[in-house]
Amino acid sequence: MHEEDVVPTAQLAAGEIDYVDTGGDGPVAVLLHGVNMDASVWRKVVARLGPGVRCVCPTLPLGSHRRPMDRPELVTHRGVAAMVGELLEALDLTDVTLVLNDWGGAQFLLTDGPRERIAGAALVACEAFDNFPPGKPGKAVAASARVPGLLWVSMQMQRFGWFRSAPGAWGWMSKTRVPDDVMDGWFGPAQRDPLVRRDLKSFALSTPSRQELRDLASRLPGFDRPVLVVWAPEDRLMPREHGRRLADAFPRGRLVEVKNSYTLVPEDQPERLADELKRFMIDEVMA
Repeated sequence: MHEEDVVPTAQLAAGEIDYVDTGGDGPVAVLLHGVNMDASVWRKVVARLGPGVRCVCPTLPLGSHRRPMDRPELVTHRGVAAMVGELLEALDLTDVTLVLNDWGGAQFLLTDGPRERIAGAALVACEAFDNFPPGKPGKAVAASARVPGLLWVSMQMQRFGWFRSAPGAWGWMSKTRVPDDVMDGWFGPAQRDPLVRRDLKSFALSTPSRQELRDLASRLPGFDRPVLVVWAPEDRLMPREHGRRLADAFPRGRLVEVKNSYTLVPEDQPERLADELKRFMIDEVMA
């Protein structure tokens, strides 16, 4: 999304967020992104799903949002998961398939609820178990949030293409190069607005403790609805074994591995991902 775009908004307890809604009467997918990304990460998948699926793609306050939150203390892993639940209620969405990529914090919503509006979930190359924050890029954001001024420096460095594509950083997020205009939209808000950086800092400093993460993993079997786990065997950030562990953790979990992709499967393999999601929604969630 860009500054000139006009998008709908939802008022939540923490503040106002933007979202994209394709509308229609088909099954509903709510697609969630990771840190320093917005709803546009799903643009290729949404186009492939077409009019048969209603896609709702919120821009969560994870550093690429254009509207600073009124209550930044709520911008935590658990708090943002709660915002997703609020959004489902605000839009009166039911029988939703919740789709996660990169950020895995919405697993708290699956375990702690309220989840009566969620009919199924797709976990796509996302944080799980002890991998919060994921890999070097995630840990770099968390580390920079602890040092005054360093988060600003980190965001400004994202202006340079060589930094964006560096191995160990965003170069490990996707195999295909994300277009510059898309990445400009992702990093621009935190580069320009100190209140957006404040929200990002609040989130980065909220990494759950090891005990919280163990407790979360132990409660995953309590979500008894269909779960599709889509994993990229070549991913540098999300361990391959986590895909199988996640699928096995849910009573109705199923694993699909997608080759030739890193973490951002919506960028690297959008057609395959969209087809898997549509099949999952029709054959398992809505069956």
